[in-house]
Amino acid sequence: MAALDIVRIPVLSDNYVWLVHDPASAATMVVDPAVAEPVLEAAAARGWTITDIWNTHWHPDHTGGNAAIKEATGCTITGPAAEYARIPTLDVQVKGGDKVKLGDHVADVWDVPAHTAGHIAYHFAEDAAIFVGDTMFAMGCGRLFEGTAEQMFANMQKLGTLDDATRVYCAHEYTLSNARFAVTVDPGNDALAARLAAVEAARAVGEATVPTSIGEERATNPFFRASDAAELGRIRALKDAA
Repeated sequence: MAALDIVRIPVLSDNYVWLVHDPASAATMVVDPAVAEPVLEAAAARGWTITDIWNTHWHPDHTGGNAAIKEATGCTITGPAAEYARIPTLDVQVKGGDKVKLGDHVADVWDVPAHTAGHIAYHFAEDAAIFVGDTMFAMGCGRLFEGTAEQMFANMQKLGTLDDATRVYCAHEYTLSNARFAVTVDPGNDALAARLAAVEAARAVGEATVPTSIGEERATNPFFRASDAAELGRIRALKDAA
């Protein structure tokens, strides 16, 4: 099976939209299009036709491009069943335990509530890739807008079952601020200090810092490394106030 082509499209101030193409079938999927035009341009530049949009949650900076991309391409929009009422463009509703396909590539749908009540993720096990929306970031996690620290801790525990090599495709370039915060709560972590230096150098020249990997997060992400929900909640409260 041919490997997926995954393209990062920076939009707005710090969002990333992911364009995912299966060379064998020519199916092309967009994860969480905040806006339409840069996504349509990126696909056209590669000769790809967008066939699908997959949403992880309802926030406008993840769904704002849905309608225009669908109008331009006739694509099918898949997203969380629990947030159907908040994503009016949705065609297909999915929930944890379901499977979705891009060509012959199969993704398992995970329920990962906390940032929003119905947030989902898409895990391509055979491709060692997971699209997590705003659940996990490089050295961070999403704010608990509609859920609890217990839910987010459960999400981190589930992500922790994945192999270190699994690539984690999140939706924002928050890495530098996350790293600077992380060293304040985990000051003795040499791997974290080294990663902060690398991220500072990358961002100084405008380089993107995601995707990340499960292994990198296991070593440096204070939310991923939290021993229990209470610790995660404590760290999240500190980050919110930072």
